[in-house]
Amino acid sequence: MVGQQAANRSTAWIPPAARAESARGGAVAVEVAAAAAAATLPSRSLPTVLSRPGMGNGVKEGVVRLREDAESVLHSPVSSKSDHRQVLSSLLSGALAGALAKTAVAPLDRTKIIFQVSSKRFSAKEAFRLLYFTYLNEGFFSLWRGNSATMVRVVPYAAIQFSAHEEYKRILGRYYGFRGEALPPWPRLLAGALAGTTAASLTYPLDLVRARMAVTPKEMYSNIFHVFIRISREEGLKTLYHGFIPTVLGVIPYAGLSFFTYETLKSLHREYSGRLQPYPFERMIFGACAGLIGQSASYPLDVVRRRMQTAGVTGHQRTSIVRTMRAIVREEGVVRGLYKGLSMNWLKGPIAVGISFTTFDLMQILLRHLQS
Repeated sequence: MVGQQAANRSTAWIPPAARAESARGGAVAVEVAAAAAAATLPSRSLPTVLSRPGMGNGVKEGVVRLREDAESVLHSPVSSKSDHRQVLSSLLSGALAGALAKTAVAPLDRTKIIFQVSSKRFSAKEAFRLLYFTYLNEGFFSLWRGNSATMVRVVPYAAIQFSAHEEYKRILGRYYGFRGEALPPWPRLLAGALAGTTAASLTYPLDLVRARMAVTPKEMYSNIFHVFIRISREEGLKTLYHGFIPTVLGVIPYAGLSFFTYETLKSLHREYSGRLQPYPFERMIFGACAGLIGQSASYPLDVVRRRMQTAGVTGHQRTSIVRTMRAIVREEGVVRGLYKGLSMNWLKGPIAVGISFTTFDLMQILLRHLQS
């Protein structure tokens, strides 16, 4: 009895401020312990720690930071694995998209290149006459001559371009605080331009080989490896990058405007239709518009690069971009020279780009469904 009375007397002498501080200290200990326990739980069961009345802001922020750190540690291996899957998915989808699109328009593309590198006047009638006589003289599959080289180039080019575009969207989205598909206009344009430049830089020699095979007879180059061997022996390895600068200068507006137009049309569709995903035929239309705008903006540089790529086999002098452009304008005029074959591109370009974008999106949706 005496000991209990002494204990009560000693408790009665504790000041109120000290008691409040002790209570707050106990609350802090409880919250810190809860946050530490949260770090050991699965991410789905992480509790939301709320501050108690009288708790300081510093304590509440500290607990929230502890919880966020725990979540980041728990999610990092899964996030890394998910990123790798997304990259592989983009590479596979882009490769298939590029292969289907280019194979579908290969005869028209070959005809366009033949007119671009020659001094012949282009017209739709002459283009289809060339297709017809090629079929009569060399057979049906000759219309796809050079398509093997195209596939060797297009498959890695499209895979790199689409995958790079997805990565650039994520990077710019994090930088600007937006999701990839909701990027503002300028970053959206920049993501497409960077993706096209990356792909063109890594696959350019294959583009030159494909152009050479498209404008030469079978006797001159028997296969892709023969083109590389003859160019390296007779013209030097530097020739494999002849025309690279106009290619990059053309890819920047082409890829930038193509991706920008397609992403913008999809965004407007979501906003006004209320549907998250457009139908396949709507994707085709969006891709066709993207291809039409992108190729029209960069077409003169496409003519210049083709002329430079094939200078060694068509009899044209190998010169710089400016001199090549001047020579084309002097010999054929501005419109007939620099825009030769544009009407053919308006036919094949929208088809190819529409198939490419649609195939990529549908493949991405299919792969995500299979992974889930």
